[in-house]
Amino acid sequence: MRVPLHWLRAYSDPGWDAEHLAERLAMTGTEVERVTEIGAPAGGGYVVGRVDSVEDHPDADKLRICEVDAGDDKLRRIVCGAPNVAAGQLVPVALPGAVLPGGQKLKKAKLRGVESDGMILSESEMELGEESDGIAVIDGEAEPGTPLSEIFPVSENVLELEITSNRPDCLGVWGVAREVHAISDAELSPAPWEDDPKPTGKGKAEDLASIEVKVPELCPRFTARVFTDVEVGPSPLWLKARLIAAGQRPINNVVDITNYAMLAIAQPMHAYDLDQVAGAKLVVDTASNGDKLTTLDGVERSFDSDAVLIYDESGPTGIAGIMGGASSEVSEQTKTVLLEVANWDGVNILRTSRKLGLRSEASARFEKQLHPELALRGQALASKLMVELTGAKLVPGTIDVAGEIPPLHQIELRAARIEALLGMPVSAEKAAADLERLGFAVKRKGDLLTVTVPPERHYDVSREADLIEEVGRVNDLDKNLPSTLPSTGGHAGGLDRAQRLLRRAEDELRDAGLYEIVTWSFNAPDLAERLRLGAQDPRRAGIEISNPLSAEQSVLRTTLLGGLLDAARLNLSRGNESVRLFESGHVYLRDGERGPGALGGEYLGKVPAPAVEPHRLAALLTGPAPASWRESDPEPDYFVAKAVVEALGASLGVPLDFEPPADPQPFLHPGRSAVVSVEGAPIGWLGELHPLVARGWDLTLASAFELDAAPLIAASPVGVETYEDVTTYPAVLQDIAAVVPADLSAADLRASVLEAGGELLRDARVFDRYEGEQVGEGKVSLALRLEFRAGDRTLTDAEVAEQRAAIAAALEKIGGGLRE
Repeated sequence: MRVPLHWLRAYSDPGWDAEHLAERLAMTGTEVERVTEIGAPAGGGYVVGRVDSVEDHPDADKLRICEVDAGDDKLRRIVCGAPNVAAGQLVPVALPGAVLPGGQKLKKAKLRGVESDGMILSESEMELGEESDGIAVIDGEAEPGTPLSEIFPVSENVLELEITSNRPDCLGVWGVAREVHAISDAELSPAPWEDDPKPTGKGKAEDLASIEVKVPELCPRFTARVFTDVEVGPSPLWLKARLIAAGQRPINNVVDITNYAMLAIAQPMHAYDLDQVAGAKLVVDTASNGDKLTTLDGVERSFDSDAVLIYDESGPTGIAGIMGGASSEVSEQTKTVLLEVANWDGVNILRTSRKLGLRSEASARFEKQLHPELALRGQALASKLMVELTGAKLVPGTIDVAGEIPPLHQIELRAARIEALLGMPVSAEKAAADLERLGFAVKRKGDLLTVTVPPERHYDVSREADLIEEVGRVNDLDKNLPSTLPSTGGHAGGLDRAQRLLRRAEDELRDAGLYEIVTWSFNAPDLAERLRLGAQDPRRAGIEISNPLSAEQSVLRTTLLGGLLDAARLNLSRGNESVRLFESGHVYLRDGERGPGALGGEYLGKVPAPAVEPHRLAALLTGPAPASWRESDPEPDYFVAKAVVEALGASLGVPLDFEPPADPQPFLHPGRSAVVSVEGAPIGWLGELHPLVARGWDLTLASAFELDAAPLIAASPVGVETYEDVTTYPAVLQDIAAVVPADLSAADLRASVLEAGGELLRDARVFDRYEGEQVGEGKVSLALRLEFRAGDRTLTDAEVAEQRAAIAAALEKIGGGLRE
């Protein structure tokens, strides 16, 4: 946003120079990128002159000798080549010694033998336009010798602002002026829209034009006024100067008025030649696929059904909120103007603008969402200028097609809450004054303020904390905020137990040789197909993003596996043969559909409806393993992944169970996968990728797992451990080999042994498996290491033998026995 300083000071002038003003704005929340200067370098030498007489040059056909009153004691003789110079004109004059915009210092000169004591300027020589064939003529009255800067700026400082998306009001010079008024207490001029002209035209606006809005949800308000007897021509110099300084090219007075009003109050508008609007009726509707329109920039554009267009009886005549069409463009022949000031859905404008690759000053404002009430402000300001600058007659009546207009926010502000949030005291009286300078209406009752938010701040300020932010930023927080920190009411900082345990889990995965990655929180819609998820699998029902970066990233992820697979393929394609990756992050599931292994209970933050966001730990291993990893079996198979999960559980003190899945994950090898459980409740899955799925990412053998962090952490005793003496009375370690049916799982065997061993059997670990002729067909031998220990004595062989006998009896009950 370019804000000419001369224009800004017309609304509020604190008397500061450009650099100090830029600093104060930046320190109160309005970022100033730079301060630039346009036009002639700062200095004198530019005045208003009156042409007293004009005669032809005796030795040049195209030159004329002018006698000019420039406020001196005598007339100045100035040689001029402009064909339009005439006696009686008020003209801009550069006196000898003035520095021209190009940096050249003007001197007296002889032109074909006649001395010229100055220069009568054209618009192009003052950088106020492209017109160079004739001199500029000043409208109105002014005394000769009046500094030209009092009429319009010859040299102009411009603030280039970076406006945040929540402050569309500062995309207008008036909005920035109100900020200056608030931080400096300099006087603020009356609002530019307050002087709405009285109608002088004949008839009624409704008789000359009609409006129909078929999509009120996308066009909350459409207002129109009609002007007759319009004289289209160049804008006055002051208007051209402000537009050029603000970055706009002057076109004609009607178009310039719409641009000026938009730059002044941040409400875009558009002028139609009503005689060129077929049927004198405008219809607002979504486009039909294939609709085409040639816009004002001369480009023919096509539209899909998401775009909102403005139609007349002959077809599209404008793109809503972005750019008008060439068919109804205002030209020199225009006599009747329909002025449209409308309000549009910001999201729709942003989406259409991006699709078309067309961004305008209007769309930049509408996409930030303006309040419908601003439309009538725009009509008032533009109408005043239309009457004054084009000689137009305003037809009585305003066509106003409006839906439900959002009521203005009323918010209660407590003075005590201001100090609690800011850390410095601000009285209710001071806060009320600050807010009123910012345009808020305030009613005070003791230390309680009832604040009405103005329409231009409707979508930015909606709660008490927002008001406190407004008070704080205009109270010089950089200078007045105490050096002591606000009271926290207790311990500040640090991680809670769940966060510490999550960090421990992540550290364990890194210690196991895995590299942590952070992938996108969204993926392609076809990921469910590539992972072969069933039609009823809740992970298929991904939540679509309303404004995705691309079609490939348009659905919130329901599993971490997709991002891990993409990262693995990228690494392998770059020559990284050994890929060991893990990610700790959220997945996003529809409410009540947490997916396999995702159990109830959230942690680390609130969960916004209608989605739940369980935190997951997931890993993917593929490619040859480093030499330090299981050198006898280097491939990242099921058992390697299982070892990592077991180490993860051990680091948290959580015993994990691995069971064959009743309903295998469709993306895992059916015979090489498991359900990971804690105390009988599933928390995730583990296994080798199905060959067809692995092939889809150019992988060979790969294993992976994904676990819910919440139940894993909830089951951890870390931080609440009880301690037992394990050194005074040593343990008795014994190994046994149990021959059991081949279909009996190791987990079931271990559970039976632990139950039979009683309190003295502290642990039983399976460390070997044998299958062969010596144990018989349909049998398998599993070796277990038993740890017996008592807390009050050293166990005897007889006590241990008694427990072994109990274990042997338990094995017989499950169809097994001890191997001799």
